[in-house]
Amino acid sequence: MKNEKRARFFKTYRSELSMLIVFLVFYIIMSFASPSFNTKSNVLSVLSQMSVTAILAIGQTFVIVSGGIDLSVGMIIGLSGMLGGMYMSRTQNLFVGILIILGVSVLVGFINGFLVGYLRIAAFIATLGTQVICNSLTYVCSDGNSASGFPPALGTVGNYKILDIRVYIIFMIVLYILMTWIMSSTKVGRFTYAIGSNKEATRLSGINVNWYTMLCYIISGLMCGLAAMVNMIRLMAVDPTTGSGLEMDSIAAAVIGGVSMAGGKGILPGTFIGVLLYCFLRNALNLLGINPFWQGSVTGVVIIVAVLAESLASKRNK
Repeated sequence: MKNEKRARFFKTYRSELSMLIVFLVFYIIMSFASPSFNTKSNVLSVLSQMSVTAILAIGQTFVIVSGGIDLSVGMIIGLSGMLGGMYMSRTQNLFVGILIILGVSVLVGFINGFLVGYLRIAAFIATLGTQVICNSLTYVCSDGNSASGFPPALGTVGNYKILDIRVYIIFMIVLYILMTWIMSSTKVGRFTYAIGSNKEATRLSGINVNWYTMLCYIISGLMCGLAAMVNMIRLMAVDPTTGSGLEMDSIAAAVIGGVSMAGGKGILPGTFIGVLLYCFLRNALNLLGINPFWQGSVTGVVIIVAVLAESLASKRNK
């Protein structure tokens, strides 16, 4: 009985376990290749840098598992962060500024979800459209200028440490634990997997597919708001280019972590492993002195290999 459970576990989470092994082997090799890699300061630096991408990848995982994709996450960070940052810079009102950031992010997530869930517009097209709109509005609102001079309390939070670990890194980890529970142990998570696996069968079983599809995009929007806050805490500034390219980073992290682009498969611990591998790989390339122009090619190859491996594993399971 135990052997059957063990075999089922390894079969179910083969992609995630494979990526974990790849990450551990990669980490050990890099520890010998570069003396600076396996140091406390470097590890904490990478964890700090990956916090925004990691939080975005939570929402992206919900969306991809439901059978969709969210290309707007980076620009949602830019727009919500800029609007909230401009308000805080002018009024020094931290509470209202946070409400603006979260409110704008959830609103855009709601719009994405309504377009995809209720109007049945293809997720790629709908979120690409909101991405362009958010980017445009960011420049319109800011007139191309940066926002800074935030309330001192924001900087205090950014500098606060527990056991020498910055508080927003701990927040990122706690958020993963909470959202993993939601995805694995609540009807929101179960229905998300069901929609991604077979949308029509889920609809025929009486589940409100439109609502739960929209909810996934709202969750993604909320994660954008939280990521925007973490980004502001880290940098104490926002500029119109903030968030640019992060949509691809979040998708890459999820895919590397075993989330299927076809929907219906993937877990948040796997996504976290994907974020670790993706961000530590970029850090390793910098430490090894690899030309920055080549780094994108290397990470691109890793993404393609991860997708190919997941595809082959799925065919083998069938």
